Amino acid sequence: MSASKLILFVMLLLCAIQWAACTEDEIDPQRIVDRAIDAHGGADQLDGAIIQFDFRDRRFTLRHDGGHFRYERTFPDSSVRIHDVLANDGVYREIAGDRIVLSDSMRRSVTSGVNSVAYFALLPFKLNDPAVKKRYLGADSVRQEPYHKVEITFEQERGGRAYEDRFVYWFHRDRLTMDYFAYDFEEDGGGTRFREAVRPRRIDGLLFVDYVTYTSDLIPSPGDSIEHYDRALEAGNVRVLSEVNLENISVKPISTK
Repeated sequence: MSASKLILFVMLLLCAIQWAACTEDEIDPQRIVDRAIDAHGGADQLDGAIIQFDFRDRRFTLRHDGGHFRYERTFPDSSVRIHDVLANDGVYREIAGDRIVLSDSMRRSVTSGVNSVAYFALLPFKLNDPAVKKRYLGADSVRQEPYHKVEITFEQERGGRAYEDRFVYWFHRDRLTMDYFAYDFEEDGGGTRFREAVRPRRIDGLLFVDYVTYTSDLIPSPGDSIEHYDRALEAGNVRVLSEVNLENISVKPISTK
């Protein structure tokens, strides 16, 4: 083989390898999620950190340390202060500093109220939780921007009470950020929602966003095609339900608490 043919062969081989690697990255939902987590600051940045923010007159403190977590929520109620804690070893509530006995329904309410806010505030980091199952839905565009769509569902054994919920996430193909997600839910009569990430800002290396929450009469109930919310958005067939705004955010290492 001549030198010129050898060089051409090597170049073609390298191009083929690069194309195959890029294609694998694009269609592998785990790689897409991992790259998004890195784009949002990286799992190492989250571990060993204390994140605090205000959300709807409640103060949240989220702590992660080597697989252990502790989520706290404090807020005033009449003349007393309520302190809720959700951690690896369970959930409890304190009122005016005294721990109270929670009924089963109240325990579920506290768990759901604390965990749901923490979950959405920490996206996309929570998409690598052990119960998560990922499936690639394809490439598409939203508002003339390129995206990958990834479906997230949950194992029944480790997925909690909402294991039947289904999510679809839109990850920007260039920026790698998670910019939209849709979900359906069965609780409280069921329904669907679509959230658009707005006001992105970095705080100590971690990317935080607020959300505008939409719904659509075209995608009203669980079981419908929530992956088509992007089309409903572009066609103007959505309506705003609420905003999710995180305020007074701080991030600091556990060692300096």
